[in-house]
Amino acid sequence: MDQMEYIFKILPFMLSGLKLTAKIYVATLIFAVPIGLLAAVLKVSGPQIIKKVLFLYTWIWRGTPLLLQLFFVAFGLPVIGIRLSSFNAAVLTYALNYGAYLTEIFRGGIESIDKGQYEAAKVLGMTYSQTMRRVIIPQTIRRVLPPTCSEAVNLVKDTALLALLGMADLLRISNQIFTRDANITSYILAFIFYLIISSFLVKVFGNLEKRYSIYE
Repeated sequence: MDQMEYIFKILPFMLSGLKLTAKIYVATLIFAVPIGLLAAVLKVSGPQIIKKVLFLYTWIWRGTPLLLQLFFVAFGLPVIGIRLSSFNAAVLTYALNYGAYLTEIFRGGIESIDKGQYEAAKVLGMTYSQTMRRVIIPQTIRRVLPPTCSEAVNLVKDTALLALLGMADLLRISNQIFTRDANITSYILAFIFYLIISSFLVKVFGNLEKRYSIYE
């Protein structure tokens, strides 16, 4: 069997792993971005008790290893009667972890906006919510895009931890193929898939930076 024939033979299995990786990735973003944005706004302008709760949230989820968090949610919670599917456990863990990082990124972006912007919006008769939506958030987006891009790329790589939960993600499938065939082609394909996804994300965020540059 020549190399191309072998690639076409294993490709469907690799793509099935990539599909699961993509599902976890998209589901994580769907939850993590709103969590980060809402928590950031509340950290800046919420009641003191909410600020303290959010401080604990970001302190715990940013201060402990992601792998430990995955094990705790997937294997620890069932011990106390909370059972989640592997998919739901993974999404919950990634969403809370990346939501915590995005909270601090968005908070820093919001607080970097000059206070005069708030005063000018108030003079124009805007409410606080209108000021955030029309003035502050658009400028914040431009400033947080670079660190958010880094987190988005990190998430691609962190999905490889799914293999340790026994989930058939891209890395686990490639490793199973390698173990069966003793052929590094599956690892090379996994490298290529991860690089393509990461490069695509960098390109997307680069375009977004250009789009939001009007707010600078």
